[in-house]
Amino acid sequence: MIEIYPDYLHALLAGDQDQCRRMVRTLIENGIPVHTLYTDYFQRSLYQVGELWEGNRISVADEHLATAITESLMPETYPVLFGADHIGRSAVVSCVANEYHQIGGKMVADTFEMHGWNSYFLGANTPVADLLALVAAKKPDVVALSLTVFFGLGHLLDAISALGEAFPALPVWVGGQAFRWGAHEQVSALPNAALLGSLAELETRIAAWEAPHAG
Repeated sequence: MIEIYPDYLHALLAGDQDQCRRMVRTLIENGIPVHTLYTDYFQRSLYQVGELWEGNRISVADEHLATAITESLMPETYPVLFGADHIGRSAVVSCVANEYHQIGGKMVADTFEMHGWNSYFLGANTPVADLLALVAAKKPDVVALSLTVFFGLGHLLDAISALGEAFPALPVWVGGQAFRWGAHEQVSALPNAALLGSLAELETRIAAWEAPHAG
Protein backbone atom coordinates (compact mmCIF):
# COMPACT_ATOMS: atom_id res chain seq x y z
CA MET A 1 0.00 0.00 0.00
CA ILE A 2 1.32 3.42 -0.91
CA GLU A 3 2.13 5.78 1.97
CA ILE A 4 0.99 9.32 1.26
CA TYR A 5 -0.08 10.42 4.72
CA PRO A 6 2.41 13.32 5.04
CA ASP A 7 1.24 14.73 1.70
CA TYR A 8 -2.40 14.21 2.71
CA LEU A 9 -1.92 16.04 6.01
CA HIS A 10 -0.14 18.90 4.22
CA ALA A 11 -3.00 19.25 1.74
CA LEU A 12 -5.58 19.09 4.53
CA LEU A 13 -3.86 21.84 6.52
CA ALA A 14 -3.62 23.91 3.34
CA GLY A 15 -7.38 23.55 2.85
CA ASP A 16 -6.83 21.89 -0.54
CA GLN A 17 -9.98 19.80 -0.81
CA ASP A 18 -9.39 18.74 -4.41
CA GLN A 19 -5.91 17.39 -3.65
CA CYS A 20 -7.19 15.54 -0.58
CA ARG A 21 -9.95 13.99 -2.66
CA ARG A 22 -7.51 12.88 -5.36
CA MET A 23 -5.33 11.19 -2.76
CA VAL A 24 -8.27 9.47 -1.08
CA ARG A 25 -9.47 8.15 -4.42
CA THR A 26 -5.96 6.87 -5.15
CA LEU A 27 -5.90 5.05 -1.82
CA ILE A 28 -9.30 3.48 -2.47
CA GLU A 29 -8.30 2.44 -6.00
CA ASN A 30 -5.22 0.78 -4.49
CA GLY A 31 -7.40 -1.26 -2.15
CA ILE A 32 -6.98 0.44 1.21
CA PRO A 33 -9.52 -1.01 3.69
CA VAL A 34 -12.12 1.51 4.79
CA HIS A 35 -11.26 1.12 8.45
CA THR A 36 -7.59 1.82 7.66
CA LEU A 37 -8.49 4.95 5.71
CA TYR A 38 -10.68 6.15 8.56
CA THR A 39 -8.16 5.39 11.30
CA ASP A 40 -4.80 6.07 9.65
CA TYR A 41 -5.82 9.09 7.57
CA PHE A 42 -9.06 10.73 8.68
CA GLN A 43 -8.89 10.16 12.43
CA ARG A 44 -5.12 10.53 12.68
CA SER A 45 -5.06 13.78 10.73
CA LEU A 46 -7.95 15.32 12.69
CA TYR A 47 -6.24 14.47 15.97
CA GLN A 48 -3.13 16.22 14.71
CA VAL A 49 -5.17 19.20 13.55
CA GLY A 50 -6.72 19.38 17.01
CA GLU A 51 -3.30 19.31 18.64
CA LEU A 52 -2.12 22.13 16.38
CA TRP A 53 -5.16 24.19 17.32
CA GLU A 54 -4.63 23.51 21.03
CA GLY A 55 -1.04 24.70 20.59
CA ASN A 56 -2.22 27.93 18.88
CA ARG A 57 -0.40 26.92 15.72
CA ILE A 58 -3.54 27.06 13.56
CA SER A 59 -6.79 29.00 13.89
CA VAL A 60 -10.29 27.83 14.71
CA ALA A 61 -11.15 28.48 11.06
CA ASP A 62 -8.33 26.18 9.94
CA GLU A 63 -9.57 23.44 12.28
CA HIS A 64 -13.15 23.81 11.08
CA LEU A 65 -12.05 23.71 7.43
CA ALA A 66 -10.05 20.51 7.97
CA THR A 67 -13.05 18.90 9.64
CA ALA A 68 -15.39 19.98 6.85
CA ILE A 69 -13.02 18.64 4.18
CA THR A 70 -12.70 15.31 5.97
CA GLU A 71 -16.45 14.95 6.28
CA SER A 72 -16.83 15.71 2.57
CA LEU A 73 -14.37 12.91 1.74
CA MET A 74 -16.16 10.16 3.64
CA PRO A 75 -18.75 9.50 0.89
CA GLU A 76 -15.87 8.41 -1.37
CA THR A 77 -15.92 5.14 0.60
CA TYR A 78 -19.63 4.49 0.23
CA PRO A 79 -19.53 2.25 -2.87
CA VAL A 80 -17.36 -0.12 -0.83
CA LEU A 81 -19.04 0.51 2.51
CA PHE A 82 -22.61 -0.08 1.46
CA GLY A 83 -21.74 -3.05 -0.72
CA ALA A 84 -21.52 -5.30 2.33
CA ASP A 85 -24.17 -8.00 2.72
CA HIS A 86 -26.56 -6.94 5.45
CA ILE A 87 -27.12 -9.34 8.32
CA GLY A 88 -30.37 -8.06 9.83
CA ARG A 89 -28.78 -6.18 12.76
CA SER A 90 -29.09 -2.49 13.45
CA ALA A 91 -27.53 0.27 15.54
CA VAL A 92 -28.60 3.78 16.43
CA VAL A 93 -25.56 6.07 16.50
CA SER A 94 -25.71 9.57 17.91
CA CYS A 95 -23.90 12.51 19.41
CA VAL A 96 -25.44 13.79 22.64
CA ALA A 97 -27.00 17.16 23.36
CA ASN A 98 -24.58 20.09 22.97
CA GLU A 99 -22.04 17.90 21.15
CA TYR A 100 -21.46 19.52 17.75
CA HIS A 101 -18.54 17.36 16.54
CA GLN A 102 -20.21 14.61 14.57
CA ILE A 103 -17.48 13.16 12.40
CA GLY A 104 -16.42 10.56 14.97
CA GLY A 105 -19.99 9.39 15.28
CA LYS A 106 -20.27 9.18 11.52
CA MET A 107 -17.20 6.94 11.40
CA VAL A 108 -18.85 4.70 13.99
CA ALA A 109 -22.07 4.53 11.95
CA ASP A 110 -20.09 3.69 8.82
CA THR A 111 -18.20 0.97 10.71
CA PHE A 112 -21.48 -0.72 11.56
CA GLU A 113 -22.48 -0.53 7.88
CA MET A 114 -19.14 -2.03 6.87
CA HIS A 115 -20.02 -5.06 9.00
CA GLY A 116 -23.43 -5.46 7.39
CA TRP A 117 -25.51 -3.68 10.01
CA ASN A 118 -28.13 -1.02 9.32
CA SER A 119 -26.99 2.14 11.09
CA TYR A 120 -29.23 5.08 11.92
CA PHE A 121 -27.02 8.11 12.45
CA LEU A 122 -28.65 11.02 14.25
CA GLY A 123 -25.75 13.45 13.98
CA ALA A 124 -24.76 16.28 16.28
CA ASN A 125 -26.61 17.76 19.26
CA THR A 126 -29.37 15.18 19.60
CA PRO A 127 -31.71 15.80 22.57
CA VAL A 128 -32.34 12.82 24.82
CA ALA A 129 -36.07 12.80 24.10
CA ASP A 130 -35.45 12.52 20.35
CA LEU A 131 -32.87 9.79 20.87
CA LEU A 132 -35.30 7.77 22.98
CA ALA A 133 -38.07 8.22 20.41
CA LEU A 134 -35.87 6.99 17.57
CA VAL A 135 -34.69 3.99 19.59
CA ALA A 136 -38.30 3.10 20.40
CA ALA A 137 -39.21 3.33 16.71
CA LYS A 138 -36.22 1.44 15.26
CA LYS A 139 -35.68 -1.13 18.05
CA PRO A 140 -31.90 -1.42 17.41
CA ASP A 141 -29.66 -4.15 18.73
CA VAL A 142 -27.17 -1.56 20.02
CA VAL A 143 -26.97 2.18 20.68
CA ALA A 144 -23.60 3.90 20.17
CA LEU A 145 -22.89 7.38 21.56
CA SER A 146 -19.98 9.63 20.57
CA LEU A 147 -18.41 12.36 22.69
CA THR A 148 -15.60 14.58 21.46
CA VAL A 149 -15.63 17.46 23.95
CA PHE A 150 -15.16 16.46 27.60
CA PHE A 151 -17.43 19.24 28.86
CA GLY A 152 -20.37 17.34 27.38
CA LEU A 153 -19.86 14.42 29.76
CA GLY A 154 -22.89 15.30 31.86
CA HIS A 155 -25.16 15.18 28.82
CA LEU A 156 -23.65 11.83 27.85
CA LEU A 157 -24.23 10.32 31.30
CA ASP A 158 -27.80 11.65 31.26
CA ALA A 159 -28.40 9.99 27.89
CA ILE A 160 -26.97 6.65 29.05
CA SER A 161 -29.10 6.75 32.21
CA ALA A 162 -32.25 7.59 30.25
CA LEU A 163 -31.58 4.75 27.81
CA GLY A 164 -31.03 2.37 30.70
CA GLU A 165 -34.33 3.33 32.31
CA ALA A 166 -36.33 3.11 29.07
CA PHE A 167 -34.58 0.07 27.55
CA PRO A 168 -32.95 -1.91 30.39
CA ALA A 169 -31.59 -4.70 28.17
CA LEU A 170 -30.18 -2.47 25.42
CA PRO A 171 -26.36 -2.32 25.15
CA VAL A 172 -24.94 1.21 24.96
CA TRP A 173 -21.45 1.52 23.47
CA VAL A 174 -19.62 4.78 24.11
CA GLY A 175 -16.48 6.31 22.67
CA GLY A 176 -14.79 9.45 21.47
CA GLN A 177 -11.79 11.69 21.87
CA ALA A 178 -13.20 13.18 25.09
CA PHE A 179 -12.20 10.07 27.02
CA ARG A 180 -8.50 10.75 26.72
CA TRP A 181 -9.19 13.07 29.67
CA GLY A 182 -10.67 10.30 31.83
CA ALA A 183 -14.21 9.51 33.07
CA HIS A 184 -13.85 5.84 32.15
CA GLU A 185 -15.18 4.68 35.51
CA GLN A 186 -18.24 6.93 35.35
CA VAL A 187 -19.33 5.38 32.06
CA SER A 188 -18.44 1.81 32.92
CA ALA A 189 -20.38 2.02 36.19
CA LEU A 190 -23.67 2.54 34.36
CA PRO A 191 -25.76 -0.56 33.51
CA ASN A 192 -25.28 -1.93 29.98
CA ALA A 193 -22.70 0.76 29.11
CA ALA A 194 -19.31 -0.13 27.62
CA LEU A 195 -16.51 2.29 26.77
CA LEU A 196 -14.61 1.59 23.53
CA GLY A 197 -11.28 3.28 22.91
CA SER A 198 -11.00 3.06 19.13
CA LEU A 199 -12.66 1.98 15.91
CA ALA A 200 -10.62 -1.23 16.13
CA GLU A 201 -12.18 -1.93 19.53
CA LEU A 202 -15.60 -1.25 18.03
CA GLU A 203 -14.97 -3.81 15.30
CA THR A 204 -13.84 -6.34 17.89
CA ARG A 205 -16.96 -5.69 19.95
CA ILE A 206 -19.20 -6.04 16.88
CA ALA A 207 -17.62 -9.40 16.04
CA ALA A 208 -17.90 -10.60 19.64
CA TRP A 209 -21.52 -9.45 19.84
CA GLU A 210 -22.51 -11.13 16.58
CA ALA A 211 -21.16 -14.57 17.49
CA PRO A 212 -23.63 -15.45 20.30
CA HIS A 213 -26.45 -13.60 18.56
CA ALA A 214 -26.04 -15.31 15.17
CA GLY A 215 -28.99 -17.04 13.64
